[in-house]
Formats: sequence, C-alpha cells, structure tokens
Amino acid sequence: MGKFIEEFYYGNIDPQARSTKQNKAVQKQMEVLMLNEEFLTEALSGENKKKFLDFVNAWSVVNGESNLDSFMMGFRLGANLTYDTFVAIDTHSKTC
Repeated sequence: MGKFIEEFYYGNIDPQARSTKQNKAVQKQMEVLMLNEEFLTEALSGENKKKFLDFVNAWSVVNGESNLDSFMMGFRLGANLTYDTFVAIDTHSKTC
C-alpha cells in the first residue's frame, strides 16, 4: 500500500477516466520546446549533440520526479484535510 500514490500518479490506478483540455498557452510552449529540441538534435553533432541530449534526458528525469513529488504532497494535503474534517475529534480552540 506504500506505493499507492505513486501508482495513482503514473496512471496505474484510474478511478475515473476523463479527458482534459490543455491550456492553449501551454500547448504553444510545448510546440516551441519540441521544435527547438528537434532543430538542435539535427543541427548539433558529436560531443555537442551528446551533451544536449544528456541535458534533455536529465531535465526530463528531474521534471518527472518534481511533478511526482508535487502530486504526492498535494494528495497528502488533501488526505490530511479530509481526515481533519471528517475523522479528527480534536476541538480545542485558542482564546484571544
């Protein structure tokens, strides 16, 4: 059960399949990224190409791990909010 959130993040657990529309600005920037990556991959050669592809691959790993971490933290925040709302019985309040 410890990997539930990670499995959920990667889509191995799909409680409600639905499609989402991406923001047009994000779609445009994704196109810019793809076109520039394609251009640089074709334009560079030798060590420069290797360094660029190493950069692209490393960024992909870092970005993926960062997204996973953000997803997990958001999920945990929501779970804690739900727990405090429906389960916790601690009702002490501060007086001013």
